[in-house]
Amino acid sequence: MIAAIDAAKAEGRAALIGYLPVGYPSLDGSCRAIAAMVEAGVDGVEVGLPYSDPSMDGPTVQEAAEAALQRGVRVRDVFAGVRAAVDAGAPAVVMSYFNPLLQYGLERFAADLAAAGGAGVILPDLTPDNADEWLAAARRHGIETTFLVAPSSTQERIHFTVAATTGFLYATAVMGVTGERATIGTAAERLVRDSRAAGASHVCVGIGVTTGEHASQVGAYADGVIVGSALVRTLLDNPDEAAALDALRAKVAELAQGVRSAR
Repeated sequence: MIAAIDAAKAEGRAALIGYLPVGYPSLDGSCRAIAAMVEAGVDGVEVGLPYSDPSMDGPTVQEAAEAALQRGVRVRDVFAGVRAAVDAGAPAVVMSYFNPLLQYGLERFAADLAAAGGAGVILPDLTPDNADEWLAAARRHGIETTFLVAPSSTQERIHFTVAATTGFLYATAVMGVTGERATIGTAAERLVRDSRAAGASHVCVGIGVTTGEHASQVGAYADGVIVGSALVRTLLDNPDEAAALDALRAKVAELAQGVRSAR
């Protein structure tokens, strides 16, 4: 994923990273949606692993994740989503909570993710203080680990998190859970500035980015713009798969235009 962010930077823009949960509307359908998202212009993909007890996911992502769980999606299915992104030409990271990885086995998960071509993992509920076992497994298999900082993070905490991060740093634009929002506040820009001052080389901003205008606003100062709920919404609102993929491609194109017009 770092290489994709650097490639976008070489073009004078931020990278666009799109999130979709694996297993919605079906396992095969989610893989087709991930491929469509890449073809429409995302630079990288976050493949979400549906989980029954999310702490970061807002209602839109939860609705899709719950439907995927009801249809039987399992941890191993996330690797199909990763392969779909890689086969379509984009790097992929897994967005998951820690417990599913722990239950699957940390060493086994890191090995299987590497075998699927995955680049990294985002773990919003695992703090660097408690991540030694995971980080060791990830390093053995060449997997990047992304930790999160928030507008409430102290400078001391930002330094600590930056030092532990081996992939890009995830800066949350707002406090709270994921979801579409009407506006993006100014806290994220300060957070990106503070993170860079702490030594972060790749800072991507997510949560609340919904429109091309938002993507342009965030892309003016961040290394990457992460969009999830606005993309998931296109699938939820269109039960017909062809219509859903058309809506998904249109939303990605809007966001891609946004990051390209930011600087």
